[in-house]
Amino acid sequence: MAGFRFGALAAVVTWALAASGGAWAQAFPNKPVTMIVPWPAGGSTDVAMRALASASEKHLGQPIVIDNKPGASGTLGPATMAASARPDGYTVAQMPITVFRLPYMQKTAFDPEKDFTYVIHVTGYTFGVVVKADSPYKTFQDLLTHAKDNPGKVTYATPGAGTSLHITMEQIALKAGVKWTQVPFRGGAETSAAVLGGHVTATADSTGWGPLVNAGELRLLVTWGATRTKNWPNVPTLRETGIDMVSNSPFGLAGPKGMDPKVVQVLHDAFRKGMQEQFYLETIAKLDMENDYKSTADYAKYAIAKIAEEKDIIAKLGLAQK
Repeated sequence: MAGFRFGALAAVVTWALAASGGAWAQAFPNKPVTMIVPWPAGGSTDVAMRALASASEKHLGQPIVIDNKPGASGTLGPATMAASARPDGYTVAQMPITVFRLPYMQKTAFDPEKDFTYVIHVTGYTFGVVVKADSPYKTFQDLLTHAKDNPGKVTYATPGAGTSLHITMEQIALKAGVKWTQVPFRGGAETSAAVLGGHVTATADSTGWGPLVNAGELRLLVTWGATRTKNWPNVPTLRETGIDMVSNSPFGLAGPKGMDPKVVQVLHDAFRKGMQEQFYLETIAKLDMENDYKSTADYAKYAIAKIAEEKDIIAKLGLAQK
């Protein structure tokens, strides 16, 4: 009899927990959601993610608050989330591909396969290399030729070691037979200031340099997409300069591990609708970024595949941690 009572009680407790969990998921969200942007304010990622937050919050029913956490080549924000955020859906982060790559370059406190819940894939960057408008380098080939003639003397700014900008520039160097020197910064505002101030020869970054290019202060030498950009159609792609590569570092949003699938669905649906809002589309168009939607399941599969791919690239470039 005692055993029966215990079994019945356990069943009631299990049912109650399940019911309360379901009700909690249905009630989500009942307070603002924080979106971590792991780059400084004012850069292309920050501008795009603020637009997405603004476009999505009406579909979510709660404000989406941006929290800029720059550092560690864009991995500080996601790492902080993985270490300390509750998996309740109230914290998500932009996930640069550096998150998939850095654990193979150095010791990290996070595992990209195990420590995140991938929510939705969003977009990718337009990358390019810029120099000062009065620079002697009129074309990307001019820069490559100078680098070949002066090994290690050409310096280029990036938003951090291990970022797609750093990795792609080293892949270009390998293909072109040149040697140049990376100078890492925290984000686009700093990289543009570095080249304007003459502290580096060039900057490799996303389209945060756009206004300065349009104002005639910087010269855009090359872009890294599969085709020429809409905003700078006269600038050649890497492929057109003889470097058979495309680099756009696509990214999405994720939360900490262990999130309730029902909560993930709520977030996914809100961001998916936000991606279709005209305000957001117009904002990313100015940055020469395009929607690159992947569902929760497809993004998770993509992340696993990309992690393996990045491991291979890092090994080939000789950048793997010893």
